[in-house]
Amino acid sequence: MDAEIKFQAPGPGPWEAENAHFPRPMTHFTAEGFLRAFPKGFAEGTARYGLLLSHFKPTLINSFLYQQAIIFGAPEGASGPPPKPVLWLVSRLVPKMRARIKVCRKAFESKQWRADLELWDCVEKPAAIARHLQLQAVDPAALDDKALAQHLSVMREHQEAMITLHHRFTITCTVATGDYVAHVTEWTQVPAGGALELLRGTSPISNGVAAEELEALAAAIRGDEAARTALAGANAQAVLDALTTSSGALGEAARAYLNIVRYRSMGYDLCDNNCGEMPDLLVKALRAAVAGASAKSLQDRDAKEQALRERVPAEHRTRFDELLGEARLVNRLRDERGVYSDGWATGLARRALLEAGQRLVSMGKLNAVDHAVDLSLSEVQALLLGDAGTSAAEVQKRVDWRLTKTSADIPAWLNSPPVPPPSADIFPAPARRAVKAVDAILNNLLKDSDAKNSATVVRGISVNSGVYEGTARLVLDAADFDKIKSGDILVTRATSPYFNVVLPLLGALVTDRGGQLCHAAIVAREYGIPGIVGTKDATRTIPDGARIRVDGSSGEVSILSQPS
Repeated sequence: MDAEIKFQAPGPGPWEAENAHFPRPMTHFTAEGFLRAFPKGFAEGTARYGLLLSHFKPTLINSFLYQQAIIFGAPEGASGPPPKPVLWLVSRLVPKMRARIKVCRKAFESKQWRADLELWDCVEKPAAIARHLQLQAVDPAALDDKALAQHLSVMREHQEAMITLHHRFTITCTVATGDYVAHVTEWTQVPAGGALELLRGTSPISNGVAAEELEALAAAIRGDEAARTALAGANAQAVLDALTTSSGALGEAARAYLNIVRYRSMGYDLCDNNCGEMPDLLVKALRAAVAGASAKSLQDRDAKEQALRERVPAEHRTRFDELLGEARLVNRLRDERGVYSDGWATGLARRALLEAGQRLVSMGKLNAVDHAVDLSLSEVQALLLGDAGTSAAEVQKRVDWRLTKTSADIPAWLNSPPVPPPSADIFPAPARRAVKAVDAILNNLLKDSDAKNSATVVRGISVNSGVYEGTARLVLDAADFDKIKSGDILVTRATSPYFNVVLPLLGALVTDRGGQLCHAAIVAREYGIPGIVGTKDATRTIPDGARIRVDGSSGEVSILSQPS
């Protein structure tokens, strides 16, 4: 890190780098909306469940995302909880705290997540899809500069609204799972991964974005000899063009699939490619689907369920069944809320910014088309409308910073490390249950392994059993996805729900970051492939193209041979 670059906390209290979702500097356009939308949506979600964790306060420091946990009723910047006697009294005597805990009790008694899931299915998800399709129908290339500038404002509002929506449902899709894990691990002493294995098969979207549309297209191709011949073509874009211009059911299925995936972002930020920018990847995934790649049988899951249930004390087995049922019910929302909200909105915003970038390059105001994503909304609008604005040289500096720096180059925390949460036993019974559920979520979401790594073996948290050997494909940004071939092992910093399009291709996956509840873990379990997460060093240790073994029983990834 350059000596003159300082990382200073914006205020008191612990600030922790958020490196799972944004391991690189954020783009200006995304950051502007995210800093408002993330805490807003999260706080709305926790309020419905009466959680004592209110939200995370985000900030950007040298374009890297840091955040601070904000506890309900606590002053911002607090270095930790008050002494136990004080916390005991506050949670029982302070009116606002008593009211919050009352909401918590009602949320668990009524299974608030069920009402929220119905709201998602019947209102929020359909409305989001309708708005995406409405905006997708607007071709940015057909707009003049003034109209494009206005369209970018609409894109900003839409992206921000979808980020809010995503995080409004974060608690809905995790609290029942955390409640289930907390109870089962206490009853059985089985690690969280053993409990979470039983959720496999409950998140269809984790088997691939637009899985139903993909299978419909694959089925149409299987029944059409000319389509199968076209699919074998060397030029991926020509393959997609041939399929979408076909007549009858084949063309309809191809257009339906591409209409959904074309403008989905492959990451969380505007610098990440859209699926449609990677025709080779889409064709590879389609070939795998035609060949019959699919999720594995659930027979082994059912056997594991019976074995785990027998370890639960007899008096708790009915409760075990109930908790497992609730966790399975909401599990699909983990991926759905991203795929149908900000994943799509970010892709649409990227499309508009790339159109602006093409115009600004032709005007001599940017060095490259994709540099437009490193402009703020006001900056890109000013440049489009001919006003004085940010120079191409300044934008180039931002791009260079984003492409060369990662979270490995920055302090993991500022001021002081986050203090562990207080014991749940301090709180009244309703809050105690919620605190245990939230602790189970946080302890299994982003917690990396403490195991030591070597030059030839990296160790992490096993999130699905099995052993697989194959070629490592190092994916550090969305452009790297084109390297993936069927049967490869994905090695990346962390995955997002938008990676799901590549799932039919993978034999196993390995990540630097994450725990038993991270997205990569959901993917590995859902698709029945070995997965090791939280290795810390996989992307720095495993060369692209190396032959490796992923061992889901030991949590080890071994380098068998170097790339040729």
